Amino acid sequence: HDASPPLPTATMASSSIRSINPNAEIMSKEAALFMNINAAKGLQGVMKSNLGPKGTIKMLVGGAGDLKLTKDGNVLLKEMQIQNPTAVMIARTAVAQDDITGDGTSSTVLIIGELLKQAERYLNEGLHPRVLVEGFEAAKKASIKFLEGYKIPCPGVEAPDRELLTCVAKTALRSKLREELADKLTTIVVDAVLCISKVDEPIDLHMVEVMHMRHKLDSDTRLVSGLVLDHGSRHPDMKKHVDDAYILTCNISLEYEKSEVNSSFMYSDADQRERMVAAEREYTDDVVRQVIALKKKVCDGNSKGFVVITQKGIDPISLDMLAKEGIVGLRRAKKRNMERL
Repeated sequence: HDASPPLPTATMASSSIRSINPNAEIMSKEAALFMNINAAKGLQGVMKSNLGPKGTIKMLVGGAGDLKLTKDGNVLLKEMQIQNPTAVMIARTAVAQDDITGDGTSSTVLIIGELLKQAERYLNEGLHPRVLVEGFEAAKKASIKFLEGYKIPCPGVEAPDRELLTCVAKTALRSKLREELADKLTTIVVDAVLCISKVDEPIDLHMVEVMHMRHKLDSDTRLVSGLVLDHGSRHPDMKKHVDDAYILTCNISLEYEKSEVNSSFMYSDADQRERMVAAEREYTDDVVRQVIALKKKVCDGNSKGFVVITQKGIDPISLDMLAKEGIVGLRRAKKRNMERL
């Protein structure tokens, strides 16, 4: 008998995909290739206008209505809602470039977009994509070889060249900020990097924190060669200024805490209630007394100060005990600041 001809493979595959996801879009490999190229060209079109010192500033509107003005490619790629998978992959590549070198996000997107834009011309003429890929690989090797011979050696951490670091920072900042602000921040950035640099150790940028101070101008930006803990004074009698102090960092609670399970006091008279409250505070007060004893031990015979910094809380009673002994107590410190200490 006459058998019906088998269905083409593409038709069978499309039917299977349709059964899994009725909303799936199915296209030929050529159409998919050009769709991905168009996605790269679209991302390039968004980013190319903000490149360089004369680039335009973009306004990003968040879901909550908050506004952000920037021309930093890294910020734009992280904040934008990108749907196309190819564009997402290009954005991640550019962000990785920024994480490693600190610059070149927009340039990476523009180079990728231009390469695919030029490749589209040859694809329309019938050239196989594999040939183009081999050409890209050859160009990459030639570029790396050129850069290896063109680069200028710079001194290491042992003897950093401040002038060279200043030129590098100024080049990056002037492409994103106005000239006056960029020049001021250049000095601050270089000083900050030199402060945290150590011989034979990679630079840990987590040791530098950028703090946003409200109700101030960008021209008021300054470098603090130390650690800024954004905690106000919690006790009126506590010292505001301490020189040459011992610092105790801890992650213990110096306050009366509620139990993790539901609990209650059962008492028959006021005296019994007072005794139960005193018993509850005994543990916290004992910890504070041990801190005070440590202060007396290390500060015996000298005029050095003593500071307690904890990631948890310090209640008013404990603060009063510390203040009477001349101890400065800071509570709810951030984990990152504790690591810096």
